[in-house]
Amino acid sequence: MSLLVLVVAAGTGHFARPALSQGQTRPNIILIQADDLGYGDLSAYGQSRFQTPGIDRLAREGIRFTNYYSGSTVCAPSRAALMTGMHTGHAWIRGNGEIPLRPDDVTVAMLLRDAGYRTAVIGKWGLGMAGSTGQPDKKGFDYSFGFLDHRHAHRQYTDHLYRNAERVAVDINRDYVNDLFTREAESFITRPDSKPFFIYLNYTVPHAELRAPEESLAPLKGRFLPETPFVNAAADGRQAGATPDGTSLGYRSQPTPHAAFVAMITRMDRDIARLTDLIGERKIDRNTLIMFVSDNGPHREGGGDPDFFLSSGGLRGIKRDLYEGGIRVPMIARWTGTIPAGRVSDHVWAHWDVLPTLTELAGAKTPTGIDGMSMARALKGQAQPPQEFMYWEFHERGFQQAVRTGHWKAVRLKKDAPLVLYDLPNDPTEQHDVSAANPEVIAKVEQYLKTARTESERWPVK
Repeated sequence: MSLLVLVVAAGTGHFARPALSQGQTRPNIILIQADDLGYGDLSAYGQSRFQTPGIDRLAREGIRFTNYYSGSTVCAPSRAALMTGMHTGHAWIRGNGEIPLRPDDVTVAMLLRDAGYRTAVIGKWGLGMAGSTGQPDKKGFDYSFGFLDHRHAHRQYTDHLYRNAERVAVDINRDYVNDLFTREAESFITRPDSKPFFIYLNYTVPHAELRAPEESLAPLKGRFLPETPFVNAAADGRQAGATPDGTSLGYRSQPTPHAAFVAMITRMDRDIARLTDLIGERKIDRNTLIMFVSDNGPHREGGGDPDFFLSSGGLRGIKRDLYEGGIRVPMIARWTGTIPAGRVSDHVWAHWDVLPTLTELAGAKTPTGIDGMSMARALKGQAQPPQEFMYWEFHERGFQQAVRTGHWKAVRLKKDAPLVLYDLPNDPTEQHDVSAANPEVIAKVEQYLKTARTESERWPVK
């Protein structure tokens, strides 16, 4: 039995089950995803104000991708793309909100469970409340623990979570939710069961509210000055999901937001190191693939300060932007004995490629008609054909689109506006529009955009 730890709407057409190569075993899979962690928020990606040694270790012992993209620039559609292999031009969920997956949306968990895996989602789900068609057990998960909806997941301390869609009490004064998520993952890994397992582990770090246990926060106070608490009179606690008694800060002012931000990330890093050590202790590291990713770029809510921390890694934009800083995120993978140590790859891929990658590695069925393609070879550091086109659309600021094809990135920030074109290797910060000098590229992208999306009544073009 091997172990895969991976961080990332599915079509309902035909399925193909790839044959495993001789001697290949089906990996266990742990899919780890951070929440609003920017491209530059790990020291392996250049963060200099604090260190993330646990995740950096994975990079030293595996492969670090420099051109990996989230499914969207906000949470819900990004997670839908990760689960279903469909980009935001075809997915059911194309924006934020408590919108459940439909009965005919096929998830990677459903495919792996059908292939004999035991499956769990731990942490933030966000793709279906209890009683909805997106309830975790209806989407392929034998076991679930954590937050079901996005608003509740603003809280780092709460009086309840959900286990198998049933409300369970937790200690609002003592139980830091991300600590609970790590313990649940450890428990699922160590269960005596001969089946391979799939764990989808979603930390709520470093999404606002910016809070961490005092033992992690206290040593950092005063180290990241100036501390400028976020103040926004319009964003009161009720709107941000805060409770009247102040048990959740929501998006209100944070006393030491810089220190809290660092404490959250470094505590998550510590816990990922614990999971890595557990894999070693169980002597399954040579059969273990560990991958780490984020759902979108860094936020500015609740005292988040992407300028202070250079959270976008020098890229343009943050969460809710279709520039690189809003959608390019870290991706690190380690599989001892399979992935050569110390590799850095500029291969371009995205959340929707995760489903077919995992199903190929697991020998599970892969649905046709999805947007993703298997990146198993790229994952192992081998030559891998790229996607010809990658597509994003976003609706919160009017209809916006972005396309990547090869080294070109095209962006349209308003319906019917002309495309702006960037040559990413020579202009990674997207400062120089080269569309006038490259009309053939613009024509190619415009032709692709004619078929890049399907119409959606919920997400109209306007």
